Amino acid sequence: MALLVVFIAIQFIQPAHNKSKELLATDFNKLFAVPDTVTAILQNACYDCHSNNSGYPWYSNIQPMAWMMARHIKNGKEELNFNEFGSYTSRRQISKLMGIANQIKDDEMPLSSYKMMHKKANLTKEEKVLIMDWMNNKADSLSANN
Repeated sequence: MALLVVFIAIQFIQPAHNKSKELLATDFNKLFAVPDTVTAILQNACYDCHSNNSGYPWYSNIQPMAWMMARHIKNGKEELNFNEFGSYTSRRQISKLMGIANQIKDDEMPLSSYKMMHKKANLTKEEKVLIMDWMNNKADSLSANN
């Protein structure tokens, strides 16, 4: 009975949601001419944890899931935030672009736990190649300009 009371009580302690309608000047899509196909993949597979505007499924309102999601989003944004990409130094931008390609190649991102609940994040081989090629080409072009 005590466990049930605690479970119900913690439902009232909700973390703030990561929601922003503001499109920053530092946004990835404002910096680069990103093809719509690449943008769609990134939005489906990456933006929930790596942007200022996460989508929240029904289970995100149930504790302790909301706390776990808030921590994942906080950590994800600390590593990479597509909305603030332009605030990174050129060197960091290049590093992040290459890191995205490598993590996709090594199947480290999107996280397996995320892919289980978000079927759109299960990238096909073709989508992975598209993202890896675009990220590597953009990193190469930035490197050449520096």
